Amino acid sequence: MAAAAAQPRRSPVPVVGTIAIVAGLIGVVVVLGIVWSETSAASTFVAFLAALVPLSVVMAAVLWLDRWEPEPRRLLLLTFLWGAGVSTASALGINTFLARAIHSASGDPGVTQLLAAVAVAPVVEETLKGAGLLGLFLLSRRLFDGAVDGVVYAATIAAGFAFTENVLYFARGEMAAALGQVFFARAVVSPFAHIIFTTCMGLAIGLASVRARRVTVALLVFPLGWLAAVGLHALWNVTSFLGEAFLLGYLVLQVPIFLAFLALGLWLRRQERRMLAARLGDYLQQGWFAPHEVAMLTSLRRRADALRWAGRYGVRAKDAMAQFQRNATRIALLRNRAVHGRAPADMEARERRLLASLSENRRAFAAAFAR
Repeated sequence: MAAAAAQPRRSPVPVVGTIAIVAGLIGVVVVLGIVWSETSAASTFVAFLAALVPLSVVMAAVLWLDRWEPEPRRLLLLTFLWGAGVSTASALGINTFLARAIHSASGDPGVTQLLAAVAVAPVVEETLKGAGLLGLFLLSRRLFDGAVDGVVYAATIAAGFAFTENVLYFARGEMAAALGQVFFARAVVSPFAHIIFTTCMGLAIGLASVRARRVTVALLVFPLGWLAAVGLHALWNVTSFLGEAFLLGYLVLQVPIFLAFLALGLWLRRQERRMLAARLGDYLQQGWFAPHEVAMLTSLRRRADALRWAGRYGVRAKDAMAQFQRNATRIALLRNRAVHGRAPADMEARERRLLASLSENRRAFAAAFAR
């Protein structure tokens, strides 16, 4: 088939990835078990279903951002489980331990609650989420072709964390006959809160990955993203102590932050499209693409139209078109890395394989079309 000559984006070391997935699943089970023991089986089940609502909204936004070059599903599962299991279970234990230590030292429940929410939780939770993102980057740097990749992986970790945390809060709310209020506060008012925090780290490491030749640059930039994540997280938690002024704080502080996050997503999508147009334009000048192909490849709507059109000629034609689109995106990203001084050692060999695959894609589609 057409994709045989092209090498797909590889996931991290299989053993490490499998261990991370298993650890994530165990973490989810542990947290759900704790929720069950604190509330009831019925409350846990209802909370689990309720938590799926904001999760579906958040993941739809993440996948929308990731449409140009979708990340491997296995890695999205891995990062989701890191957030939902490893990060959440670890944070639950560490936060509880530190909160008890603060209470023992201060003896004041109010001080304990404030410090636990503003000083402890943001640091602990963003550190745990960031550890998964940083580990993925160090294990498989070649997966990070730009800011979008960093944002997508960071947002998926955060989505997993928010999902499990929502199960905990929804179950407690259901037991207290206040599920509606808790659901409104977390699923309607702030479904993207954790995503916004953790995305700061993803943006930092994503930008550094494509702009810097040395991995040490990304490691130096990452703490800046962590500081931003912790700061925004702490700021959000502070608003929960404003009482009647919460709405004002939400409108003045959180709404502008969300709008900025939305604008960032739109900008990243636009930048990725411009990058594809520029890099595919390089190959257009060399005769590897026709103008109508570049026009199709740089428009998500035209890509979808091309797939539907190819589907009229059978499964093989549609598969060939899908592979053609993926390989064209891969070669554009490969060229972009070279433009920014990050060409891999096997750049020429990989470029030849992708160009050969693109030619094979065309032949496969032509053969299906001729039938």
